[in-house]
Amino acid sequence: MSKFGKTIRIFLVDGTANGLTTAELSNWTGIGIKVPKIKIKEYNHRPEFQKPGIYILIGKGDNNEDAAYIGEAEIIAPRLADHIIKKDFWNEVIFFSSKDKYLNKAHIKYLENRLHELAITAARYAINQNIPTRSELSEAEQAEMEEFLSNIKVLTATLGHKIFEALDETVERNTANQEIFFCKNGAGAEAKGRPSTEGFIVYKDSLLIVTEQPSLTDSIRTERETMLHEGILIRENDFYKLTKDYVFNSSSRAAAAVLARSASGPLEWKTLQGIQLKQFEIQSIS
Repeated sequence: MSKFGKTIRIFLVDGTANGLTTAELSNWTGIGIKVPKIKIKEYNHRPEFQKPGIYILIGKGDNNEDAAYIGEAEIIAPRLADHIIKKDFWNEVIFFSSKDKYLNKAHIKYLENRLHELAITAARYAINQNIPTRSELSEAEQAEMEEFLSNIKVLTATLGHKIFEALDETVERNTANQEIFFCKNGAGAEAKGRPSTEGFIVYKDSLLIVTEQPSLTDSIRTERETMLHEGILIRENDFYKLTKDYVFNSSSRAAAAVLARSASGPLEWKTLQGIQLKQFEIQSIS
């Protein structure tokens, strides 16, 4: 399927990134709003807050993990005011409404359900809420809402939160670069992964060495400890096992975390045929 470029207009209402931000796509009737929780009272008189819409409360969970709550409202302003009183975890909200009167209750209920579904599938943020009810829409309305949903996904990521983007969407789709790479050693470590636009993804069920060597940097030791604390790593016999796909910011950091020592990712990650990641990186720029 062909992909087309998009023009996004970002407007900082008070001239700083700490206030209200609007995000719009060319030739789209929707609009995205990002605003810090402590600034909502300052802006809730604006017309965008007086419309039906879908919203995402964003903050941190009990274990300091990224967390979000997805909801809908026939009028955004009073719903956010209620959440300020009743929900403490969030520090900012992103919400979407229509610049005209296009969105109705059935539309926003459909969007709420689909966004919840995408967030659960992406598994980037903790989503601790019941599954929202999905409205029944006509085939034509459903197609329109799926297009609206696609734009919400793009703008949410543009506004700094890839809550709806699965890690698999960040890998190279070129058929020449779809190799899976492996990182192994004689002690039994065995991990598989792929480069992505965010760094290097190590896939679920990979096995990491437990005993850390002196060459392992303090930052990677800390990251492994955090992964254990958050349940991303669990102890399984003599190894740590990944419970979910996890992205490191580089292939070397990923290899070091797997092998529990200093490591060069371009050399340690290899295909089943033994071809080093370094060779693929050279080919991609030649």
